[in-house]
This record gives sequence, structure tokens and C-alpha cells, in this order.
Amino acid sequence: MTIDALAHPPAVVETRLVHEVHRLATALLAEAAVDPSVPLPALAELRDFLVANLRHHHETEDDDLWPRIIAAAPAMEGALGALSAEHERLEAALDLLAVVAVGDGEREGAAGGRTAADPVRAALRDAAAAVRDTVHDHLAHEEPLLLPALRDHVSPAGWQEFAQRVIATTPPVAGHLMIGFLDEAGTPAEVELVLAGLPEPVRPLLPALRLQAADCLRILRGTTS
Repeated sequence: MTIDALAHPPAVVETRLVHEVHRLATALLAEAAVDPSVPLPALAELRDFLVANLRHHHETEDDDLWPRIIAAAPAMEGALGALSAEHERLEAALDLLAVVAVGDGEREGAAGGRTAADPVRAALRDAAAAVRDTVHDHLAHEEPLLLPALRDHVSPAGWQEFAQRVIATTPPVAGHLMIGFLDEAGTPAEVELVLAGLPEPVRPLLPALRLQAADCLRILRGTTS
């Protein structure tokens, strides 16, 4: 489901779209982990992208966005604190995902390295499924509280300042995957709203990043077309 970028404040559109990216990416990793056609380096790249971006996302909420909302609506402090507690549970799941030894491309030639029964793939699937379930459950709790709060308690200028800080501090890990997932999650207008804050030198790279993302996502889905 997409959001009409003209009918909702940018804060709502951008947040909902990034959340959809997290849903898509976590589900894909859990599914791709045990697909023998998906090479381990591709899985490692998606895993690293997810760990870095999910950590960054909830840290910016806890450290920056929540205080902005609480300053405007002190009554929300308890509800936002409960969401931060869920972030801590997500962090624990991300810790387990991060330590799965999936980054060794040499395993591709090892016995069992190309089968769904490979213990590395099984461990990755289990850890990825735990992150997927935690993320999906958390967003189901967060969005009914956060999206109205963004609409009612965060000014356009405040959101722009926050969004620019998020972009400036986003980890440089497989950024092409973010572009690819955004394109899948939203309409062109919604995606452009999110990408409008990119530094000017990055914008000419978007076509190449989209092509790179499309290739990577085809590999991760075990398709060739």
C-alpha cells in the first residue's frame, strides 16, 4: 500500500516508506537465506545492509525524534519509552544476525555450501526470521502511535532538520539496496520525496544505483529476469 504524497505531510510519507523498506528487506533475507541459488556474498551484503540501517534507524528515533515529539507532546513520553524498549529487543536480535558467519565467499565451493541444508544458511535463516518477526511486530505497534504524532507534533521545519541529519549519518553500507527497496515500496512521487534530501553530488549516481540494485535483488530472489 502506498501513501499519497500530496495528501500527507512529508514526515508521514517518508517514515511509512522507510518502514515498508524494512518490511521488504527483512522478509527477503529470511526467504533468500535458504535458497541454494543465492550466493553467500549476496546474502552477506543484504544482512550487513539490514543490520546497519535498522540500528541507525532506531537510534535516530530514540536519540533525536522521540525528544522532539516529547518536547511538543509530553504525554507521549511513556508510549515512546515503550517503543524504545522494543528497540532494545530488536538490537538483541540484530546482534545475533550480525554474528552469523555468512561473509566467507569461499564457502560457495565447499560441500553443502550450495544447499538449503548448509548450516550457515540455516543459521542465517533463523536469525533473519527473528529480526523479520521483531521488525514487523514492532512496526505494527509503532505506526499507530508515531504516524499521528508526526502529523500533529512535528513541524515541517523540524522534520526537514531531522531528515537531513538522518541522511548525513546513514551508514554507507550497500546504499544501492536502499534505492532498490524504496522503488519497490513506494510510488515515484513518494520515492522522490525521500530522495530529495540527498546531497547534490549523489543525485547523478541514482540511475547507476538503481541498475545495481535491480541486479542484486534479482540475485537475491533467485531470478534472472
